[in-house]
Amino acid sequence: MSADTRLEELGVSGLGKGGLGEVDEAAFSGLAERHRRELHVHCYRMLGSFEDAEDTVQETFLRAWRRRETFEGRSTFRAWLYRIATNACLDLLAKRRPEPATGGEVLWLQPYPDRLLDELPAGDTDEPETVAVARETIELAYLVAVQHLAPRPRAVLILRDVLGWPAKEVAELLGDSVNSVNSALQRARAGMREHLPAERQDWTGGEQDAGTRDLVRRFTDASVATDIPRIAALLRDDVRCSMPPTPGLYVGRDAVVNDWVEDGFEGMKGLRAVPTSVNRQPAVAFYVWQEREGVYLPLTIDVLRITGGAITEIVTFHDDQFPRLGLPERLPADGTE
Repeated sequence: MSADTRLEELGVSGLGKGGLGEVDEAAFSGLAERHRRELHVHCYRMLGSFEDAEDTVQETFLRAWRRRETFEGRSTFRAWLYRIATNACLDLLAKRRPEPATGGEVLWLQPYPDRLLDELPAGDTDEPETVAVARETIELAYLVAVQHLAPRPRAVLILRDVLGWPAKEVAELLGDSVNSVNSALQRARAGMREHLPAERQDWTGGEQDAGTRDLVRRFTDASVATDIPRIAALLRDDVRCSMPPTPGLYVGRDAVVNDWVEDGFEGMKGLRAVPTSVNRQPAVAFYVWQEREGVYLPLTIDVLRITGGAITEIVTFHDDQFPRLGLPERLPADGTE
């Protein structure tokens, strides 16, 4: 991209030593807002938390405005924002992000609404491989694996393998050498292989086929009926279940079923369900009847990972996530929404 093209992107006729110092706040905000959603997804991959990503994007825009004089058009405005956002994430991770719990739990994990992912700008290509990579790097299993990496290798992995940045640009961003970046990338990839599901290479994601839709329907029906044996029949032997931010990771069908029984799920009455999708994965939002209000109110949402015709993972989120996911705040008694 030529310097002239970069300037046209900004709508600025020329840049001097003052960078964007001549651009007023409203114009600058308009330039930055064009990249809000993709920066938010980038920060979400780095942090695993929707709320932390929101805060970090706001911090990115604030830093960018304060440092606007430093932008001189040697890179695209978009790349400049990514540099600031990545460093803002690294600063946050250095200050307050804990390590994943024993067993691989990421208690700060939050879901990302598919409706917001749909706002991402289309890439330069619609090739199936590109779309698959984009979907694979937003699923919950990927997010969890990323959180096990140290912050700088995590940044290198996302910048190189997800965003496709050259090693030289990543090295400049991190103030490191190309050799160090390449070494960090190899360590990060090894870490991802260690923490990603073994069948990850068979991951299909994205649009659900007829078999997946039928499996989700059967899971939904059995769950509304609180029929644990029917649900258990849909689970793979080594299924994993978690409920961030509540501690507790259950691995294996027997452990999962025992937890449901102990929690009194079997025989629970008055459930309804709304199918949805989260992080490009099938999900089911559950509502429970509240006699006093005369409506069904949010309970939990189950995000499913399905492999080989069986449910291999259920990540359950609390009702506080419903508004963010665009789900109804209540369901009426007559079944209409």
